[in-house]
Amino acid sequence: MPAQPLPHMPTDRLSTVDEHVERIVSALEPLPPYDQPLLEALGLPACENLVSPVDLPGFDNSAMDGYAVALEDVASASEDQPVHLPVVGEMAAGQSRMLALSPGTSVRIMTGAPVPQGADAVVPVEWTDAGLATVRIDRAPRPGEHVRRRGEDVRTGETLLRDGRILGPREIGLLASVGRAQVRSRPRPRIVVMSTGAELREPGSTLGHDSIFDSNSYMLAAAARSLGAIAYRVGIVSDDPGEFRDALSDQLVRADLVVTSGGVSKGAYDVVKEVLSEVGTVSFGEVAMQPGKPQGFGFVGEDSTPIITLPGNPVSSYVSFEVFVVPAIRAMMGRAPYRRPTQRMVCTQGFSSAPGREQFVRAWHEVDERGSHVHPVGGHGSHLLGDLAEANALIRVPADVTSVAGGDAVDVLVLDREF
Repeated sequence: MPAQPLPHMPTDRLSTVDEHVERIVSALEPLPPYDQPLLEALGLPACENLVSPVDLPGFDNSAMDGYAVALEDVASASEDQPVHLPVVGEMAAGQSRMLALSPGTSVRIMTGAPVPQGADAVVPVEWTDAGLATVRIDRAPRPGEHVRRRGEDVRTGETLLRDGRILGPREIGLLASVGRAQVRSRPRPRIVVMSTGAELREPGSTLGHDSIFDSNSYMLAAAARSLGAIAYRVGIVSDDPGEFRDALSDQLVRADLVVTSGGVSKGAYDVVKEVLSEVGTVSFGEVAMQPGKPQGFGFVGEDSTPIITLPGNPVSSYVSFEVFVVPAIRAMMGRAPYRRPTQRMVCTQGFSSAPGREQFVRAWHEVDERGSHVHPVGGHGSHLLGDLAEANALIRVPADVTSVAGGDAVDVLVLDREF
């Protein structure tokens, strides 16, 4: 169910980008957390304070391959006056048999193996002749040198990670090292992506003179997956209202969020708008942005599944995904910030911008000896997918700015960057 009553898009004016983002995010709730296997939680926020149940290391162990010794037996060792000790045993990592070191002897020891009782240092094998029955020691270690002490990394009861911490590879490794097999976190949202249009064809099929390959569903499903969501790409849905209604109904069982592209403008065959205006609580309107003016958002089905409807032109669809769907997915995952942050950069090339609309300009950014800078890529057409693929950023131009000069500072959304 919606987090709160859904405000409808205004019909007497264009919404601002910020208004529509907040309309979506304020109506969503984070998915409820549950215990998940460690690897399944990669990239997700922890939903608990994680406390260590054990010491780490759990026992004194050797940091080197060498010889465990009592320091007083080797304190005088040098290359000119080496110390010779009998080797009375061997300790390997994972060896259950525990040895005690008698005075005047040594134990051959491997990295990670428990240090014998009575030993207070380890002599690296490089400081010896690597003897098996008797070892010649040419250098004295310092007290405790090359010994990893129990609990020197983590103590029992110590808080390892706090609620909200994103679980990356290092965090997963830490949890595994203290014996945690599961962690409480929110699940990955299941995003169902649907493209509509009688003109669409599957890649790999044969095109007619009036048909095009479906790129949007692949692009949007890939974008959702790159955010850490589970993406389900639905086969192409035609402009027939009954077919779209049936396809949507079939998909709701596996969807935490539905994203559609196409069919939301004012044409005679805008099936998404036609069907969703009759079922659910979906509001359609226009946002003062370019590209991506026609937008829609609401809830459908018995479980009130949220649905975001995007325009069909590829660039409009992708930019709308970045601006509206990215915050929705991150809000459902409980991640903050939910919007991709902007960075100030110098624009090296001037361009014009349409008045009254917030412009998202495809761009290339880089960092070199001059600092961070950016320049536009390609034209403004919402069908120019080749230019979009050349971009790694979007310049965000306010609605009241009609031109940007070379050397101006601009706000930039850096794409494909973790945040």
